[in-house]
Amino acid sequence: MEYVRVLLLLALIPVSTSLDNGLLRTPPMGWMAWERFRCDIDCNNDPENCISEKLFRDMADRLSEDGWRELGYEYVMIDDCWMSMQRGSDGRLQPDPARFPGGIANLAKYIHNRGLKLGIYADMGSATCMGYPGTTLDKVEIDAKTFASWGVDYLKFDGCNSNVIEQLIGYPLMSKALNATGRPIAYSCSWPAYIGGLPPKVNYYLLGDICNVWRNFDDIQDSWDSMQSIFNWFSIHQDDLQPAAGPGRWNDPDMLIIGNFGLSVEQARTQMALWAIMAAPLIMSNDLRSLSNDARAILQNRAAIAINQDPRGIQGRRLLQEKSRIEVYWRPLSHLANALVFLSRRQDMPYLYHSSLAKLNFTAGSYEAYDVFSGKTTTGLTATTEFKVSINPSGVVMWYVYPAKQSPKDTGRYPYTRRKHRLSSFGKIIKPSYAVL
Repeated sequence: MEYVRVLLLLALIPVSTSLDNGLLRTPPMGWMAWERFRCDIDCNNDPENCISEKLFRDMADRLSEDGWRELGYEYVMIDDCWMSMQRGSDGRLQPDPARFPGGIANLAKYIHNRGLKLGIYADMGSATCMGYPGTTLDKVEIDAKTFASWGVDYLKFDGCNSNVIEQLIGYPLMSKALNATGRPIAYSCSWPAYIGGLPPKVNYYLLGDICNVWRNFDDIQDSWDSMQSIFNWFSIHQDDLQPAAGPGRWNDPDMLIIGNFGLSVEQARTQMALWAIMAAPLIMSNDLRSLSNDARAILQNRAAIAINQDPRGIQGRRLLQEKSRIEVYWRPLSHLANALVFLSRRQDMPYLYHSSLAKLNFTAGSYEAYDVFSGKTTTGLTATTEFKVSINPSGVVMWYVYPAKQSPKDTGRYPYTRRKHRLSSFGKIIKPSYAVL
């Protein structure tokens, strides 16, 4: 009966709750604290890693000074455990005064002065997941106004300690309240993840008019098994999920764990490739102060970022699951370009995979393919040309495929990537004027 009641209420939500902020026309990029730093609040014994003003200033410094911002990584996101255990006398949320002595508004100013944006966390419920003050229905409006007054640019709205009726009312209500502040605030809601992530319980047609980004499935953990479970789920249910995504409205398979402890280099490339194919948010959760060169190269790969940020905003799909345990993923990009990912689920040795573009539903024509991680270009491809790629265990080969008839002097070697990423061709930087937006 409760489920029927939810469906009836869903049908009655007025159109006036629609999100109208014009934000996140491509998937958001940035850094978030949670997966790497969790709820470490012991600043006496662990001052470098606790959830504090210092941690977020440090990460803002790294994003602005180490080349991340120029690649599109612009959000610095606070997650759970930033609050005091009690609201203020005025009913407003407040940061823990010992760990955030300057307050959130001053932190936002610090971040904005570095050309970045601030994200913050709240929870639709009586308490956050870690037991801090939640946002009950009567507090939605005041919390939205508080975040706007602090200069917040992005809200992640979780759903612990709430029921389906409160979520049904509260998530659209927060969307409307954020709009009413007059400040553009991107809105990420965890609503689908709390009700199973799939139709008919989740109405993705409606959801895209309420939230810019939404979590669909389980939290990612720092392991290959966790990452596999997520992209398995997204692939199995892609017919329901893929049509929901587009400019301003994105499925979120959760954070990038590249640079932590649970993935090999091959597996890290796999996450970057599949998140790019899925048009997923590229939100890192790692320690940017001590990142390895391998992790940095993967996360700063301009071609992978450009594929992720393609302005068409079409989420990709899994095309094939071979008996050899090779899988093929595909995403259509702007101006007849495409991205392909060849993934090995094998655990034994590199596998030599044979195929052709025709077998992957490409039409007749001449093509070139740029290997995103090796930087090599394959020329002379027709749809029927048999090619072979060597894929390492739990690794990927990722191709950016484009029509060979396009003239480099008119469009650049890799013409359909966004100008800000400026892919190099044989060591030369493509001039921004050559790229098609």
